[in-house]
Amino acid sequence: MQLFIGGACAGKRHAVRQRFDAPRWHSAYVGSRLETWPAFGEARCLVLEGWECWIGQRLAAEPDDDRLRRAMTRELDALRAWEAEQGSEAVLILLEMGRGIVPLGLEKRRLRDLNGWLAQDAAARCERVWYVWNGLVKSLTL
Repeated sequence: MQLFIGGACAGKRHAVRQRFDAPRWHSAYVGSRLETWPAFGEARCLVLEGWECWIGQRLAAEPDDDRLRRAMTRELDALRAWEAEQGSEAVLILLEMGRGIVPLGLEKRRLRDLNGWLAQDAAARCERVWYVWNGLVKSLTL
């Protein structure tokens, strides 16, 4: 798995398109639900974007942040298992949110906290992590 993380409109999609040949996109921004990604089956490269939307959709139904975090990490682990089974690659695009600014509203704070935890959990599981800002791409992997 590889992770591309950065701010909004920072060039993450472009960076992915430059590095992967004919990736298939699974995007919350066009209404795709996270749990439907296995339907892609034998994709050589599967890109998943819109994680903050998928988290946001689950906030009202799950008041326990730890349980919601575990549910999201189960998706990450399922993606790793899918990679191993298919010989494919999963590419995650995550939005860096807030840059340290803490919103006043509880739900917005929860969303940023959970997105930050997801980024940490994803980075721990990914072979390579890329930070994208202003179209510049930097490998963060040691």
